[in-house]
Amino acid sequence: MNAFVFDGTFEGLLTSIFETYEFKVKDVRLFDNLRYQPGLIDETHEVISDKAKSDRVWKAFVKKIGKQKAQNAYTVFLSEDAEAFQHIFDFIRYVFDSGEGAESNFGNPSVIAIHKWERSVSRERHRMKAFIRFEQMADGIYYAPIEPDFNVLPLIAGFFKNRYADQQWIIYDTKRKYGLFYDLENVTEIAFDFAENIESGTTPYLSKNLLDDKQELYGLLWNDYFRNTNIPARKNMKLHLRHVPKRYWKYLTEKKHN
Repeated sequence: MNAFVFDGTFEGLLTSIFETYEFKVKDVRLFDNLRYQPGLIDETHEVISDKAKSDRVWKAFVKKIGKQKAQNAYTVFLSEDAEAFQHIFDFIRYVFDSGEGAESNFGNPSVIAIHKWERSVSRERHRMKAFIRFEQMADGIYYAPIEPDFNVLPLIAGFFKNRYADQQWIIYDTKRKYGLFYDLENVTEIAFDFAENIESGTTPYLSKNLLDDKQELYGLLWNDYFRNTNIPARKNMKLHLRHVPKRYWKYLTEKKHN
């Protein structure tokens, strides 16, 4: 088996595709370097990310199927799933090697897989847009910790920049230990030093001494409003959990103060 091992970046994946054509290799299994375990009969090729090569592949891919459909492949990449990486790799090669409309041929297993993964990642993106709640810190910056199933920060940056354009904010992915900071002009990627010591599965909410004096009052008032507008006779927990799964409750102000 030909094993192509890349660095886990989208640029590296696209470089891998370029090099299958460069070296005329057809049957390839793709692995990111953190998960690869060499087999006894593997022909291993280490892929070094190359921006020029990846740009050529991406531009050709966009030209072939259009920007929106090509963007779906990047969305699937943010799933961080090894099987999804292989499907992206196979899907792009299939599109290149086939005629017009190949990306819509659901007889191809990678076309089906891309479609399913894109829906899953996009669903998580929409839920983050709906469930993220900010708390104001003492320095005036608004902060929201998240722990999504997929790496959706790149997909929600534009939404929050437009929606909260008049305030500085940080959205921090505690699972992946990086975040986004908006300074009223630009969104930049950041990492907190303390994040390395956070145990997996925990979410570091801000301590009271870091919060604005009014923040706890706002939370209590919002919780009181939520409780008083709720009609017990119409409570439907099954429906509620369908729309607001329990794993998202930790983000919601109305749940934290119960």
